[in-house]
Amino acid sequence: MSGANASGETRVRLKSLMCDLMLIPGLSGYEGRVRKRIAKDLQLLGLATRTDRLGNLIATLEGDAGAPTVMLFTHMDQLGFVVRKIEPNGFLRVERLGGVPERALASQEVLICIEQGRDRPGVIANKSHHATTPDEKYKVVPYQDLYIDAGFANANAAVAAGVDIGSPVVYRPHWVELSADRIAGTAVDDRAGCAVIVEAARQMIGRNGRPTVHFVFSVQEEFNLRGALTAAQVLQPDIAIQLDLLLATDTPDMGYRGDIQLGGGPAMSMYSFHGRGTLNGTIPHPALVTLFDGVSRNLDMPLQRSAHTGALTDSAYVQLVGQGVASIDLGFPMRYSHSSLEVCDLGDLEGLTTLLVEGICRIDKAFSLDRDDYE
Repeated sequence: MSGANASGETRVRLKSLMCDLMLIPGLSGYEGRVRKRIAKDLQLLGLATRTDRLGNLIATLEGDAGAPTVMLFTHMDQLGFVVRKIEPNGFLRVERLGGVPERALASQEVLICIEQGRDRPGVIANKSHHATTPDEKYKVVPYQDLYIDAGFANANAAVAAGVDIGSPVVYRPHWVELSADRIAGTAVDDRAGCAVIVEAARQMIGRNGRPTVHFVFSVQEEFNLRGALTAAQVLQPDIAIQLDLLLATDTPDMGYRGDIQLGGGPAMSMYSFHGRGTLNGTIPHPALVTLFDGVSRNLDMPLQRSAHTGALTDSAYVQLVGQGVASIDLGFPMRYSHSSLEVCDLGDLEGLTTLLVEGICRIDKAFSLDRDDYE
């Protein structure tokens, strides 16, 4: 098979799986539908899967027992809301779950998740323009004051439809093809990462001389980064490679934040720090920076670098397991994070897949994690 054909097929598979996954609702703590779909894809590749008590999906590809073990992971869940009150008139009040931006909520379509085949559409109400006062015109309405109109005439109708306190609510799952390679969709963060790991697993299965790799699709990342930690405590990997978005800075409002270009190739985080509430972050292990830098040069592949405050990933906690796990965040540029339509580039996802496969397959028994060999 020619390189061009292989590349084209990879991109088609990545697009197909990512877009399929974006249509499956999976609020933090309610990832079951997403997990079952990914498990099916892994099983078709011949990988046995298992699910832990928290809901993480894990598949292991055995390799060289003398090489450091690798945990390659991303999260399955998405942010959204849970129903906190059903008003007598049938409107729904909700609590935020995850970093939902309030200024992007009014008039958004949502999906109230009841069960497969019974989910109900709704819309976050936006006060009629003709009744909006001058003071309200430029005001962002706090989420506590918002309500969802799902067409119910009263509370009894909502309850009869299956809505209850705690019911999950997500942005209406959908995706849009903006151009041949650019996709806007719900929960690109991080269904794109899920698609990349499935494709990386496909490509690694036939490779010799690679380490044991644990593929982990974690839960509750948007709910204070909970799932991957429990998986790491059981797997005790030597190396942890986390996939997630990296903030694209090529839009007019983001240029001051860095130099990450959509379509510019995969990216490597050199520094992340939340800076609000959870004072945690990740500085990558130098062995892994050296590894992926070398792979990108050898493949003549661009590898962008990111350093930013305001975001946090599961690796911040995974790196502290046991005697310490050599960790790194790799990812794909993405625009408009946590909004109802995030944007990514398929070429970046393909490049990230190649970087992962080639990098991980270079980890052998001689691969050093001794920091003194790098610092």
